[in-house]
Amino acid sequence: MADTQNGRVAVYLDFDNIVLSWYDRVHGRNSFARDRQRIAENPSEPEIAERLRAAVVDVGAIIDYASSFGTLVLTRAYADWSAPMNAEYRSQLVSRAVDLVQLFPAAAYAKNGADIRLAVDAVEDMFRLDDLTHVVIVAGDSDYVPLAQRCKRLGRYVVGVGVAGSTAKALTAACDEFASYDALPGIESVPRTAARAAQRDEQPKRSRGRGGRGGGAEQPNADAGAGDDAGGAADQRLADALDAAQDAANAVEPGDTIESGEDAEIAVTGLLIRALWLSQDKDDSGWLYSSAVKQQMRRMDPSFNEKALGFRSFSDFLKSRSDVAELEETGHERLVRLRDQSV
Repeated sequence: MADTQNGRVAVYLDFDNIVLSWYDRVHGRNSFARDRQRIAENPSEPEIAERLRAAVVDVGAIIDYASSFGTLVLTRAYADWSAPMNAEYRSQLVSRAVDLVQLFPAAAYAKNGADIRLAVDAVEDMFRLDDLTHVVIVAGDSDYVPLAQRCKRLGRYVVGVGVAGSTAKALTAACDEFASYDALPGIESVPRTAARAAQRDEQPKRSRGRGGRGGGAEQPNADAGAGDDAGGAADQRLADALDAAQDAANAVEPGDTIESGEDAEIAVTGLLIRALWLSQDKDDSGWLYSSAVKQQMRRMDPSFNEKALGFRSFSDFLKSRSDVAELEETGHERLVRLRDQSV
């Protein structure tokens, strides 16, 4: 495993790829291809707007995951930002200091536009930045296999992030490490999302007495959602805290500050949970040095300062969050872990 304490990380997002893949993951295979024209013509149409909201990508979760490998040296997202579907993300991306690379479609669907531009930039950056240690490729196309292999030959640790079910096995094999977007901290599992959508759509179908393939496809998701509710109370509580933190963060425009004390409390608690979650994913021992957790929180949100929140030390801050974090102080060591909510 490459050094994650002093890592220098470059992140490249094929934005269209991840957004379209997540849309298909939430609504079913080839859903975006079927809805493409309606989205282009009128994205504010109630049904389309609801489907877009249900498939919104949490870019912050991806960036937070990338920051667990070290300091983010650069983060770039490639897409046609004039498209209404992508334009909705601009404020979210700008607030996370992501460089937006504009791709002007030269053909009907601008095939391979992002792939080529992203690969050229990544290779150039590796020769230009000698201290670059990690390359994070957010995409799922097999077109990125040569790029991943070249990055490894040039001595970089390659991390891939893609949507389950839409990622080429060859790309997964070409990376040193690969993470599914579905499994990132704070991302709601698809079965639970799909179960809610299925429940909304199932009422009129039942009233018409329709069975067939559509109903059969939805039932497993509903069962999965019921299983999650029965056995995942602890995970749900953590997910709720992360969702609340994300809502608070999304409500803040770039350059603004969170003035509401309650919103600030929710946001900083969510930041702590996500930092612990990411750090424990790297270390199976469970207990983490509090200094490493604080460093991860500062990577995710450089504005974090426990003294500005009224705490004398980071340990005091952790003690105030005893409902989600367990602190152990032995001698000069301060160890912390995510509290088991099932106890």
